[in-house]
Amino acid sequence: MRISLLEQILRKIKTKRRDLINISQKTPKKVNRWMKWLSPGLLIKRWLFISSTGVLLIVLGLATWSKLTPVNRLLELISQLLENITTRVPNYISGPGAFLLGIFLLLWGQNRTLVSITEAFSDGDQELVDRLLNHRRLNRGPKIVTIGGGTGLSTLLRGLKQYSANITAIVTVADDGGSSGRLREEIGVLPPGDIRNCMTALADEEKLLTELFQYRFQAGDGLTGHSFGNLFLTAMTAITGKDFERAIAASSKVLAIRGKVLPATLSDVRLWAKLDDGRFIEGESHITEAGGNIIQIGCFPSNPPALPAALQAIKEANYIIIGPGSLYTSVIPNLLVPEIREALKKAKIPRIYVSNIMTQPGETEGYTVSDHIKAIEQVCGQRIFDAVLVQRVPPSSPALKHYALENCHPVLLDKESVKGLGYRIVLANVMDEDSTTIKISHHPQRLARVLLRWYGKN
Repeated sequence: MRISLLEQILRKIKTKRRDLINISQKTPKKVNRWMKWLSPGLLIKRWLFISSTGVLLIVLGLATWSKLTPVNRLLELISQLLENITTRVPNYISGPGAFLLGIFLLLWGQNRTLVSITEAFSDGDQELVDRLLNHRRLNRGPKIVTIGGGTGLSTLLRGLKQYSANITAIVTVADDGGSSGRLREEIGVLPPGDIRNCMTALADEEKLLTELFQYRFQAGDGLTGHSFGNLFLTAMTAITGKDFERAIAASSKVLAIRGKVLPATLSDVRLWAKLDDGRFIEGESHITEAGGNIIQIGCFPSNPPALPAALQAIKEANYIIIGPGSLYTSVIPNLLVPEIREALKKAKIPRIYVSNIMTQPGETEGYTVSDHIKAIEQVCGQRIFDAVLVQRVPPSSPALKHYALENCHPVLLDKESVKGLGYRIVLANVMDEDSTTIKISHHPQRLARVLLRWYGKN
C-alpha cells in the first residue's frame, strides 16, 4: 500500500514537471516574465513610477536648498565631458550609443532586481509574478458566503477558492460522532471536524501542512481515530483561553487559507429529531442511525446565538450558497440559529441551494428535490434562497446498482413541484463519478464554475 501510494505521488510530480516544461517551451521564459510584470492591475508599475518621482524631487529639493551650486558645477562638468566626446566621436554615433547603453543598463538593473525578488519569495512551483497576479485576481472576486458542513461544503470550497479569496464558510458545530464527538465529550470543546475540513479545503492542497492537518492516527493509546487537525484545534482553543473563534483564526493563518471559516454559533448545540413512528432521537450521529423518517428537527438550546462575525459576513456578502451536504445534519443545523436564518431572509442578493445528488439513508430516503426544499422551509418559515442547482445527468448503471445496495438513490427532480414553490431551477452536470471506487460526489471545479456563471447572470 505504501509503495503504491509513493508511486502515485512520484507519477503526479513527474506529470506536473512535464507540464511545466511544455509550458515553458511554448513561451520564452524571460519575455513571458517581463510581459506579466507589465500586466495591468499588478500595482507594480505605478509604485516604481511614484518612487522614481520621489527620488527626482529629493534631488531637486536638495539642489534648490543649496542654491543650485552643486548642480551648476555638475552641469558644467557634464557639458565639458559631452563636448570632448562629440569632438572625438560624431554625434550620430555617440548619441545612439549613449541612448542604447542607458536602455541596456536600465533593463539589466530592473531585470536583476526582479530576479532577486522572485528568488527570495518564490515557492518553487509558481513564480512571484504569477502569485501576485493570482492574488490580485482572487482579491477582486465576489464576497461569497457558503453555509453547510461535512464533505459537501469542503468540496464546494475546494472549487470556489480558484475564483475568489473573499469566501466565508459558515459551518455547523452539531457533530457528535467520531474524533470530533470524542473530543467534545472528553474535553468539552466544540466539534472541530467540519471546521478542519473546510480550512484544509481553502488551503493550498499541495502544502505539507494541509496533509498534516488531515492525517489520522492509526495507532496509539487514545490517539487512534483522531486527526492531527482536530487535536491541533483543540490545543489552540485551550491556548487562546477556550476561545474557539480565535483558535480557528490562528489555525487558518498556519494553513494560509483563502477566506474565513466560522462556526454558526459558539453554543454547545445538540440536535434532536422526531420520527414519524413517534421516536424522539437526540444526537447528530444517532439521528442517521435511527433509520426512520424525520418529521421535525431542532436543537438544545432551542435558540442558540449566532456568531457576530457570521452575521456580518452575510450582511456584506454578494452571493450566498447553501449546501451541498446532509440535509438534516449538515445544512439545517446552521438554520436552527434564529439570527442566521433571519439574516438570510433579509439578504437581497443572489442565493442558491445546491441539491444533493443522492439520497441519504436515515435522513432523506425517497426525497425529491422539492422535499429537500420543503424541509428547509419548514425550519425557516419562508424562503431563504431563490434557485436550486440540480445535477442534470443521472449516475451510470453500475453506480446506481452499487448505491442501491446501501439504499441510496438519485434525488429526483420534480420540476412542477419546485416551480410551484416559486424557485428557479439550474440544471448542470456537476457530478464526479469515480469508476474505480464507484463513488459519486460533486466535482469541485465544475460545481464552482456553474455557480459563478449563474451568479454573473444575476
